[in-house]
Amino acid sequence: MATGHHIAIALRAAYLALHRRSEARFARHGVTADQFVLLATLARGGEALTQRELARRMSSDPSTVRAMLVLLAGRGLVERDHHPTDARARTVTLTANGRRAYRRLWTAGESIRARMRDALRPGEAEALVRLLGQVAGALDPGCVPTPGPTSSPPPKDEP
Repeated sequence: MATGHHIAIALRAAYLALHRRSEARFARHGVTADQFVLLATLARGGEALTQRELARRMSSDPSTVRAMLVLLAGRGLVERDHHPTDARARTVTLTANGRRAYRRLWTAGESIRARMRDALRPGEAEALVRLLGQVAGALDPGCVPTPGPTSSPPPKDEP
């Protein structure tokens, strides 16, 4: 029977394997795995998000997200604006360059996603996602990731 320790070690091993493989793949494109998650979260949302909401959806620290946003804004991939009703908040959107970069990165990461899917039998992927959501919710209800596309490409709305 798996103990809490076994679950924690298996989750960490899976995360690190995914992170290392993603880092190597995305480095060719000048983006880190965490920056890809940020771009994907904005692309999936489809609308401007506050920096705080973006951090929540990424299950990340707001300070880390802010630092990534400064870098990505400098590269013209995201745009940060003042919030229309909250002077303390900033909103973030993908630029056209950011959407194109996201689509390139999505394609670059397809072999990683395929490898994960191929490691599981039919129905196991859905069960795994559901179970990981339960674990995340039990540990920190505020950090449960927002579901989104896992095997479909992003929309092609820009040339």
